[in-house]
Amino acid sequence: MDRSEIREKYRLERDKRLRDDAAEQYLPAGEIFDAVYHDPYVPRLEREAIVEELDCVIVGGGFAGLSAGAKLHRAGITDVRIIDRAGDVGGVWYWNRYPGAMCDTAAMVYLPLLEETGNMPSAKYVPGYEIFAHAQKIAQTFELYNGALFHTNIESATWDEARGRWMVRTDRGDELAARWIVLGTGPIARPKLPRIAGIGTFEGHSFHTSRWDYGYTGGDARGAALDGLAGKRVGVIGTGATGVQIIPHLANSDAELFIFQRTPSAINERNNHPIDPEWYAGLAPGWQDEWQRNFTVLQTGGFADVDLVKDGWTDITQRIRDRVVKLVTERGEYNGAIQREAYEESDDEKMDELRARVDAVVRNRETAEKLKPWYRQLCKRPCFHDSYLNSFNNENVHLVDTDGQGVQSIDATGVTVNGVHYDLDCLIFASGFEVGPEHSGSGALPVVGRGGVSLSDAWSNGLTTLHGIYSVGFPNLFHMGFTQGLNLFSNLPTNFISSATSMSQAVAHARAIGAEIIEPTPEAQAAWVDLYENHGSTFLGDVECTPGYYNNEGAGIGVREKRNANGYPLGAVGFMDFIDEWRRSESYEGLTFTPAP
Repeated sequence: MDRSEIREKYRLERDKRLRDDAAEQYLPAGEIFDAVYHDPYVPRLEREAIVEELDCVIVGGGFAGLSAGAKLHRAGITDVRIIDRAGDVGGVWYWNRYPGAMCDTAAMVYLPLLEETGNMPSAKYVPGYEIFAHAQKIAQTFELYNGALFHTNIESATWDEARGRWMVRTDRGDELAARWIVLGTGPIARPKLPRIAGIGTFEGHSFHTSRWDYGYTGGDARGAALDGLAGKRVGVIGTGATGVQIIPHLANSDAELFIFQRTPSAINERNNHPIDPEWYAGLAPGWQDEWQRNFTVLQTGGFADVDLVKDGWTDITQRIRDRVVKLVTERGEYNGAIQREAYEESDDEKMDELRARVDAVVRNRETAEKLKPWYRQLCKRPCFHDSYLNSFNNENVHLVDTDGQGVQSIDATGVTVNGVHYDLDCLIFASGFEVGPEHSGSGALPVVGRGGVSLSDAWSNGLTTLHGIYSVGFPNLFHMGFTQGLNLFSNLPTNFISSATSMSQAVAHARAIGAEIIEPTPEAQAAWVDLYENHGSTFLGDVECTPGYYNNEGAGIGVREKRNANGYPLGAVGFMDFIDEWRRSESYEGLTFTPAP
């Protein structure tokens, strides 16, 4: 196919997937599965309600909350309670214990606080249970288990102007008066399901991957055989990052496996390898900050003398960079047209390679054609796996391609696609999580600030913050997300460390000068929001992508989406430089520090 034919193919594949309901095509998994509200891993223990005044409440025990707790601890603030509905820290890595769970970003840059905890990743990419263990190590190292309230949900957090405190109430009867509150819920907290007709009527066994039922499937999170599925007819809905990881394990069971595919993922090689302990011990102090910056530079198209991480994330941007250099050298100038040309040529080259890899691995020609991704690589989250495509060579594995339309309906006995009914014993939903601050992060919490204004109302038309952390009308409240901050979606923990570093430094400054109330000025917040709404941009620019959570499910980009998705005008590295200078100056421009009432 020539380039014009590829463009037309991309357009056709995108158009058949466009839907009027956009993000409304999903519903919270808890509406169907009660198990989403229960913890199968740690028993819930009864306890007495706690009534106290303390320095800080941290909502969420994943890497966002842990990063905040660690940085506060290093700043000398230890009167802290983490609150989480799970039975332990870990966040999404506490819940995601499905077979094959693994991060698709290299551990050296993904796992935060490696130097501070003394941990060494076992391999370049580590499994979910090792990531969970690292979260526990952070909590141990920084004494964050002290006072942690697990199996506890926030019922309300209300600012008391007279006391200068956040009044936090929980479903366990706790009443906490906190000087500061950190919202460390992260952008992916609530499991979601496709809104398919009859989804609640299936009478076989079914579950969401975030609550994997090993009691039914057999096996365990470390890869033991799923022997409970022998002789069963098993269906999987979802072929994104989670589906790519579970399907090889299901394929190796003795089940008859049916994979219902709406859009194929782009599958890069992973090429995992162990970490050499001697090499790791020789890394110089400060190495992780260097690696994270190097990854960010290369992943966002910048220039670096060496690629420290060497993975699929940095590969495509290095190709773009090298082509830009070549074109500028040939033409003697740089402009937007050169950048666009370099991007398109590099992306075409990369996607050609990924489609060729499908042909090289999958023996059945018809199946191979259906597994080929027809969109630009960064239109959907890239996936990295060395066994996924091979799974389709197994006789017990059947790809049911829905031609972009998704599953037609579900009934008591199975699934219907294109008028064909598939009888099933078990149906597994690998449909991921709701993404974005207004759905699963800070904006979904029952938070009420000054004047009785709720956070959800304040953010009804998109986030309004300074640096993605502070919000006018919500004093002493800090967001640990990535929106309106670093905006590096390929490696979320880097965002959390950035926000936690800024927040903890501001808190330490307030204590040093005898102030207790931290809040941005309306002028500084308005200017910051304007940067993201009217001057920021995404890496893909105006490329028309197949629908997904990267582009509001193809529904278009308005003010709300710009505020929630656009990046810093000078890119992620530009933000790193800006915020480093902001911290070093110690002037804390844009923030006000006042005494308590």
